[in-house]
Amino acid sequence: MIKDYLIVNKKILPDYYSKVVEARILMESAQCKSVSDAVKKVGISRSTYYKYKDYIFTPSENYGRKFTLSFKLDDTPGILSNILTILRDHQTSIITIHQDIPINQAAVVIVTLDGKDLILTIDELMAMLEALDGVHGVQLIAME
Repeated sequence: MIKDYLIVNKKILPDYYSKVVEARILMESAQCKSVSDAVKKVGISRSTYYKYKDYIFTPSENYGRKFTLSFKLDDTPGILSNILTILRDHQTSIITIHQDIPINQAAVVIVTLDGKDLILTIDELMAMLEALDGVHGVQLIAME
């Protein structure tokens, strides 16, 4: 049931959660032949691996294809156009755009995208957008 799941940034979780995923990847990719080898390589116990292995997953290739980004932008002509150009150049399709009225020379823009053809990761895209002049924050606020 969907209510049993949360999307949580791994920055706030104990590092052993990520290590469980790393160990599973080592096993699935045949880089390690046994659980003992995989857990030793990532630095967790076998009991930690077995306790969490069926509950921690990274998003699949098809997960997160629709996502919503929130931007805080300077109220300067051309900034939104630059963002839209990057989104187009990296194969996203815009589903919706909502732009608030600028207050104190800054505006919030929320863009929902279909990234089924996205040619880089969402994190890479966000970093690229945040590096633009006039962009003072990019947040992932929803994924479907």
